[in-house]
Amino acid sequence: MKLLRYLEGGHIRYGELVDDTIYELMLTPFTGIERQGRSLGLREVAILPPVFPQKIIAVGLNYRDHAEELGMPIPEEPVLFMKPPSSLLEHEGKIVYPEMSSRVDYEAELAIVCRTQCRNVTAEEAASHILGYTCANDVTARDLQARDGQWTRAKSFDTFCPLGPFIETEADLSKLTVELFLNGERRQSSPVCNMIFSPHELFSFVSCIMTLYPGDVILTGTPPGVGELHPGDTVEVIIAGIGALYNTVVT
Repeated sequence: MKLLRYLEGGHIRYGELVDDTIYELMLTPFTGIERQGRSLGLREVAILPPVFPQKIIAVGLNYRDHAEELGMPIPEEPVLFMKPPSSLLEHEGKIVYPEMSSRVDYEAELAIVCRTQCRNVTAEEAASHILGYTCANDVTARDLQARDGQWTRAKSFDTFCPLGPFIETEADLSKLTVELFLNGERRQSSPVCNMIFSPHELFSFVSCIMTLYPGDVILTGTPPGVGELHPGDTVEVIIAGIGALYNTVVT
């Protein structure tokens, strides 16, 4: 099942997407997925990021082939950082290249969307607390990351977390591949099975540190092939079976 969040008639709504038809939900998907009976076409609405979370937790260096590419050892536990909700950007939105940076990179990622309020969840229990998965781009000002010695500024600019367009509630993690296309050329591609820590393991690890709330997002790390963005570029994160997240870069 594909879920989305959209703006229609001045109101933010949630819906279930079937082909190109949206079936409006009675409430949010966190309280139960029940159609209201009203439907409309996908082109009749403005697609928003699929959730507006309290927090966005991200993971560094979580693909074995990415660690090999960088010549770095496999981490013994996940390395976490956070991005603010104000960095969210919708599908087809514009990534704004900040004036204070001269090097901005793309990072395609699979994102987990939390369904419940939970804490101290085991990896085996994680699936029952996850609403689904979506596409993300952990846009990063790489020069500022190197200069600051920590990641907050580099990861936190407005528009630096494209997310969406849909949440897939029935994704088969064993069959997913995370890909990124820059100006139509494939630059990143790696199966989720190459992750060092699986999505369920990451969910458990994070939940043992902080309470997770409905709509919270966990970015699960990026494959090898990270590279530079320039104004005028088009960038597309594609995860077959989940969706395609398309954005352009502007100054």
